[in-house]
Amino acid sequence: MVWLMLVLGLVILLVAGDLLVRGAVNLSLRLGIPALIVSLTIVAFGTSAPELIISIKATLEGVAGIAMGNVVGSNTANVLLVLGIPAMIAAMETRDCETRKTYMIMLAASLLFIALAFTGEFGIWQGAVLLLGLGLFLLDAVRDANKHRKSANDDVDLEGADPSISMFKILLFLTLGLIGLPLGADILVVNGSIIAYYYGVSETVIGLSLVAVGTSLPELATTIMAATRRQADVALGNVIGSNIFNLLGIIGVASMFGAIPVDQRFLDIDLWIMLAAALVLLPFVFLGWKITRVWGIVLTAIYITYIASLIH
Repeated sequence: MVWLMLVLGLVILLVAGDLLVRGAVNLSLRLGIPALIVSLTIVAFGTSAPELIISIKATLEGVAGIAMGNVVGSNTANVLLVLGIPAMIAAMETRDCETRKTYMIMLAASLLFIALAFTGEFGIWQGAVLLLGLGLFLLDAVRDANKHRKSANDDVDLEGADPSISMFKILLFLTLGLIGLPLGADILVVNGSIIAYYYGVSETVIGLSLVAVGTSLPELATTIMAATRRQADVALGNVIGSNIFNLLGIIGVASMFGAIPVDQRFLDIDLWIMLAAALVLLPFVFLGWKITRVWGIVLTAIYITYIASLIH
């Protein structure tokens, strides 16, 4: 029953997150907010809403291991699993991908996150530093997007945008999303803690494995679609952007609700695995290596080995 409740909490989180994004996107466009700004802010934050709510809930409940594990584990999963599985389905050509700048920002965010972790906890000042970094990233993204727009029509393809949707449905989506996110997070955190206690593993391991994989499912679905459509730039951009928001935004906001102590395990092992996973992308981003099916198998196998080592 505990496992079923864990899955139920995860499903509620993912569905509520999707409804919130759809509602927020359509409400923003109705209010006349440019699609460009919506894509860089509301959609980006909305798709990270499950991770954010889980981390806030875990912080308030005193199980910081789930909050930290969720972010660190998701970033590792995003590279090894979210790119690995789609690559096994369809190889991705990366030569024309323009992701070098955002990749370097992701590496900088990873190093900043690791440096702050060695202060022993993520409190208000550490969170403020992360949020400042996120703000600078968003400002730079808006500037670059404006620079590269081909027309003045703000022609941005937004997933979830529907010109014919009624205001009633928009408000219904927002309401269900805002109710479902904390409900799903509560179910997941509580039952994750029970499983950790019952099987004698730490909340950190639960965060790094079950919660991290679960909250990476939307990114996995998006990347699979991008791979099958031969859109390697979308696949890489999805992973890199998600990792930046996880590092700077999730813990940045969650730390404002309470200090998040850093377990020694993160400092010894998991942060370095997260950084190594980020560095794995280097030849694909800078040298244009093709993410072949063989690479997909290798990345997925590395991730499975990592998860097995956590549970062992």
